[in-house]
Formats: sequence, structure tokens, C-alpha cells
Amino acid sequence: MSNISNNAIRQILLLVVIILLGIILFWQLQSFIPALLGSYTMYVLLKKWMFILTGKYKWKKSLAAALLMFLSFLVILLPIVLLINMMSSKVNFALQHSSEVLTSIEQYIHKYEEQYSIEILSEKNIQQLTTWGTETLPRVLGATFNSLTTIAIMYFILYFMLIDGRRMEANLHQWIPLKDENTLLLRRETNSLVYSNAIGIPLIALLQGLIGLIGYFVLGVNEPLFWFIVTCLASMIPVVGASLAYVPVAILFFANGSTIKGIIMLIYGFGVISTLDSVFRFWLQKRIGDVHPLITAFGVIIGLSLFGFIGLIFGPILISLFILLIKIYANEFSVNNNKINTSP
Repeated sequence: MSNISNNAIRQILLLVVIILLGIILFWQLQSFIPALLGSYTMYVLLKKWMFILTGKYKWKKSLAAALLMFLSFLVILLPIVLLINMMSSKVNFALQHSSEVLTSIEQYIHKYEEQYSIEILSEKNIQQLTTWGTETLPRVLGATFNSLTTIAIMYFILYFMLIDGRRMEANLHQWIPLKDENTLLLRRETNSLVYSNAIGIPLIALLQGLIGLIGYFVLGVNEPLFWFIVTCLASMIPVVGASLAYVPVAILFFANGSTIKGIIMLIYGFGVISTLDSVFRFWLQKRIGDVHPLITAFGVIIGLSLFGFIGLIFGPILISLFILLIKIYANEFSVNNNKINTSP
């Protein structure tokens, strides 16, 4: 009995030390969690090709990992580069003709001030707008810097994941204190959820962009390809989504006196683009990863507050894993599987 008691005490003390060290490490490294989650997402998407290049074609691991990381970086970066390239010409034009732009904006606002007897360009409103701008700009710059840092750290972690992928998975399989069948189930379900979300979000963004592009062409929007890219990127932003693209287009129609086109744009945007987004998002998540629509909806809300943008993927996964772990617990420690033999 004393031997059992001593072993129990040692086990508890070791677990306490492990938990305390884990809390300290988590607290100090929590800012790197989005990068870690992002690297795991990329690993799930790229590991198949990594194994093909190194196993079937006998590539060096470092070369194969570098190629896959470079190609994935191009896929991620290309839409952003195109948008910046298109935006740069507009920004340069606005800077070169700043006085004309400001004059036209003031005339447009004064027109509606007189029409609806309201005051928009009051001294108080201008001061509030200036204050908001001075407070928001540092946040935007800080968020941009943090995003670049997160991407750099993500690819740094991803490199070692790709290089040591098989060994990493084998170690996790060995360390996780579950039955083999439940360990395999956990890994399979996690990879399936990551894959469905990582593939589903860009597909939905592309679909919304194409639907928006059709409307832009029909209504004669200037530079429809530019607004197509804006729609694709905006659709990945929760709550507001693609409305960040088609609402400004409608406002431009109103500003140019094309009231009917502006109204049609709003009806098409809210009635078609946004509606198809919701329907297709839930259908795709259910189809690829068998994720319930409520898990997707609440998971996105939770994930954004916890992990930032990567929470779009890992929010629904978090809820799904919670439900899965309950099932695994019931399978591991159910009364039927752990009956005590009390017979003499």
C-alpha cells in the first residue's frame, strides 16, 4: 500500500509540475498561437504532396518543403498583390488630384445636406472624424505588422513540420493517452475539419466574387475585375462580408446620379450575393467536413475573438473537437468498458 501511495504522490507531483510549466509556456507564447494554428493548417493541406515528393520522387526534404512553401505563399499572396496593384493607381490619382477630389466630395455632401436639411460637415463632426483617423491609423499599421510577423513565424514553424511530419505524427500518436482507435479517430476528424474549412473559405470567397462579377458586368461597373477581387477578399470577413464591396459600388452609382442602378446593386448584393454565401457556406461545411451549420456560425464568432483571422478556420474546429472529445471520453471510460470484476 505504501508503494502504491508513493507512486500516486509522485505521479500527482509530476502532473502538477507539467501543468504549471504548461500554463507558464502558454501564457508567454499565446501571441504565437495564430501562427501555430496557421502552420498546422498549411501542414494538413501540403503533407500529401510532401510525402509524394520525398517518397515517390526521392526529393530532399528541405527542397520539397521549400518548393511547397513557396507555391503556397504565391497562392496566398497573389490576390493581395493584385489588389494593392489596382489600389495604388487609384491612390496615386487621389493624391495628385486631392483638391479636386475633396471639392467633389464636399459638393456631394452639401447636396444631401440641403436636400434632407441635415448637417454632416459640421466642425464637431470633422473633429471627431480626425480624432477617429488618428486613433485608427496606428491600430491598422500595428495589425498589418502583426499579420506580417505571424505569417513569417507560421512559415518558420511549417518548415519543420514538413521536414519532420511523419515523426511528429508518430510521437503524437504515442504520447496521446487514448486507445489507438480513438487516437486515429481524433487525428482523422481534426484533419478533415481543417481541410474542409481551409478549402471551403476560399471556395466560398471565389463563388461570391464570381456572382458579384456577373452583376458588375451587367450594371456596367467601372473596373469590374477590381471589384471582383475586393468582393473575394471581403467575403472572408465575418458579419459584414461581401457588403464591403457591393455597398460602395452602390454608393458610387448614387453619387453619379444612377439611382436605379444603385438600388439594383443593393438588391442584388443583399438578395443574391449574401444569401448564396450563407446557403453555400453551410452546405459546403456539411458536405466536406460533416459540420452542422450552427457549429459553423457559432464557431466563427468564438474563433475570431480567440485567434483572430485564423479563427475562421479553427473556431468551428474547436466546437467540433469539444463534441468529439466527449464521444471519445464516453468510449474510453464508459461503464461498460470498465466493469469491475467483483466475483470471488
